[in-house]
Amino acid sequence: MKRVIILIPIFNDWESLKKLIIDINDNIKDLKDFLFDCYVINDASEIPQPKLIKPVKFNSFKILNMFKNKGHARCNAFGIRYLNENEVFDYLILMDGDGEDRPVEIKSLMNKIKDDPDKSVVAKRVKRSENIFFKFLYFLHKVITYLFTGKNINFGNYSCLPKKDVNSISSSASLWSSYSGTIKKILKNYNEIESIRGSRYFGPSQMSLLSLILHSFAIIAVFKYQVLLRSSVLIVLFFFLNDYLGFISIFSQLALIIFCITIFFVSLREKKEALLNSKENLNSIKDIAH
Repeated sequence: MKRVIILIPIFNDWESLKKLIIDINDNIKDLKDFLFDCYVINDASEIPQPKLIKPVKFNSFKILNMFKNKGHARCNAFGIRYLNENEVFDYLILMDGDGEDRPVEIKSLMNKIKDDPDKSVVAKRVKRSENIFFKFLYFLHKVITYLFTGKNINFGNYSCLPKKDVNSISSSASLWSSYSGTIKKILKNYNEIESIRGSRYFGPSQMSLLSLILHSFAIIAVFKYQVLLRSSVLIVLFFFLNDYLGFISIFSQLALIIFCITIFFVSLREKKEALLNSKENLNSIKDIAH
């Protein structure tokens, strides 16, 4: 029987977590070939942790409490590195704790793993539940990412990785800033399932527009040298079009320069030393036995 760890980062959203673990339990009960453990990373929540009960189908259920809030991406990065170094497992599932990563799709992830045990599986987003404005921003993000990196990144955190792939990404500096960008950069071959982005269980999203933009830039920054190369080609092209486009050409060149500078500043978030030392932020581990 293969051991699967489900990794879930949480900041304050305990009510969603309580519903999520019930839904996970309901959706893994028929997966007889796998033994599931759940590790929740409490990213220094300001709301006290409520009483939690270990679901029947969870082999173990642990809460890793952090000293300081580091943000969603770094919370995931810590969890990946911590589990790789301290736990024995066959597969790692990453999912958000608010319900947007639908537990019903765990079956699809594991069925794909059964078909091809040695390859990671990402949940490719084919439908989203957000409003039109957010969908437009997401579409714009994908277009800009593809234009400047040549990469089609149509997935987020929701994925299932075999241990060997967890080990491959666990020391990558880019993991400290962007999980999906790191997967695209390091794992050259992986499988996909189609995924519908679910609705939050409770309350509005905790991510601001600025945070969304930073998240997008962090993904692009993983490929900063491709961005520099492609931007340089465009800048030269617009330079030769100055006589025909005038102000539009000059504005485009300035915009590209500013974009490159921004991406390189965002890439400074990729700190390998911080990733390697992330265990120092671990406060305590709570075993939810019942």
